[in-house]
Parts: sequence; structure tokens; C-alpha cells
Amino acid sequence: MRRAVDIVVAAIALAVSSPLLLVTALAVVIDSPGNPFFRGWRVGKGGRDFRMWKLRTMTNRVGKGGPITGQDDPRVTRVGRLLRKTKLDELPQFLNVLAGDMTLVGPRPEAPEIVARYTAEQRAVLAVQPGVTGRMQIEAGEESESIPAGVDPQEYYVEHLMERKLRRDLDYLNVRTPLSDARIVFETATLVWRAFAGK
Repeated sequence: MRRAVDIVVAAIALAVSSPLLLVTALAVVIDSPGNPFFRGWRVGKGGRDFRMWKLRTMTNRVGKGGPITGQDDPRVTRVGRLLRKTKLDELPQFLNVLAGDMTLVGPRPEAPEIVARYTAEQRAVLAVQPGVTGRMQIEAGEESESIPAGVDPQEYYVEHLMERKLRRDLDYLNVRTPLSDARIVFETATLVWRAFAGK
């Protein structure tokens, strides 16, 4: 049943948002020439690696960095900051839902170098499919804003944020229901609309 809902909702979301995706992809290219899409490696259910789709929010002209961004990261473009604030950069992940790599609601997938630092207990989060949104996305907001300037974003994330995030995800998985997942989808849509409307 969950898979059927994923397919229907993802297909509708992509169809409805396709004009917005086209305009946004064009804005990404105008602001920073190159492929408007980014496909980063993430770890999914069972520890399987997959490529996660996003609209590109970083420039191609700045040297590579880690998978975690902090405040004022020089790699993030002007359009990219707007996309991150409104979460519009996440729209292409409905392609991952259609492909079966992700589900609508679940723990957010992490990069392999982050998952490599999970404890045995924390790896329990890999027993389920990662989600486009989740409980922590509703509660935590924009993650990069909580990482102080001048620190190594990846190390700060692992040392100060990761444990709480994973614990919250695991707690939610123990009590999740179709109704609670539907509520998270609704709350996510509300947050995106408010950010997009500047409220």
C-alpha cells in the first residue's frame, strides 16, 4: 500500500510541478552555468548506495567540499540559497520515489562518508527507505543555519547534530502510522508554501 501511494503522489507532484521545475532549472543555469541537476551519492535501505536527485544549489567554480554545508558556504549560489530556503531543490527527489530508492516520509538519506560514522545502534535507521521529508525536517528547519561559521561543517554535524537527529528518526519509526506520515506530508507542504510566500 505504501508503495502504491508513493507512486501516485510522486507522479502527481512531478506533473503539477513540472512548469516550476523547468523555470527553476533555467534560473539555476543562468545564475551558474552547468547542469541544473545534481545527483549525489546517498545510502538507502539496507545500506545500498543510490544517486539522489536535487536541483543544483552550488557553483561549479568553487573547489569541492564535504557533503554538509554550513553558514555562508561559498559554494552555494544566489539562486541556490533561495532554493534551499524554500526546499524547491528537493522536488526532483520524486524521481527517486518513482524509482523505489526513496519513500515520501522517512529518515533523510545521508552521504556514505556520514553513514560510515554511524554506530551499530544508529545503523538501525537503514532498515527502512529514506524519505523526501520526515519528522526532523519539520522540527529542525534549515540545518546549515544551525552550524556556526568558521567550523568544519561535517565534523560539527557529526559531533553535535547527528546523534539527536538519528535518535529522533528511530523514535518516530517506532510509532509511525499512515496517518502520522500523511500529517508530516501536509506539514511539509505548509512549510514550503510559507517559505515560498515569504511568510
